[in-house]
Amino acid sequence: MISTIKNIVIIVIVVAGLVFGYIYFFDKTPEQGSLTSSLVSKILPSSDSTVSGSVDTEFITTLLGIKNIKLNDALFSNVAFKNLRDSSIILTQQVGSKGRRNPFSPIGSDVVIVNEVIQIPVPAPEIP
Repeated sequence: MISTIKNIVIIVIVVAGLVFGYIYFFDKTPEQGSLTSSLVSKILPSSDSTVSGSVDTEFITTLLGIKNIKLNDALFSNVAFKNLRDSSIILTQQVGSKGRRNPFSPIGSDVVIVNEVIQIPVPAPEIP
């Protein structure tokens, strides 16, 4: 009796796993659009005046929505804002601290041209 219940539970788990796997991998529902969308008719000029008119009205509606935005300027009269100080620093380029010509090239492939002449003293040969 216990082995029968055990077999039924195993079969139910396997079937549930198969159904879940099928739904997850094969049954793709159409994805929802993002917050912004663009249509080809919005980008490309169209000879159809109704499409152009709907784009124009949508643009005007959006423009009027932006016009109604109110900003609270109480932030600029706040004591904490008035106490803010500029703590920027001036960066100066130091001589000789440029770095690599191409920072994305592999290490070791840089060609270094040295303009210095190194003189090695050679002892004069002794004449007997």
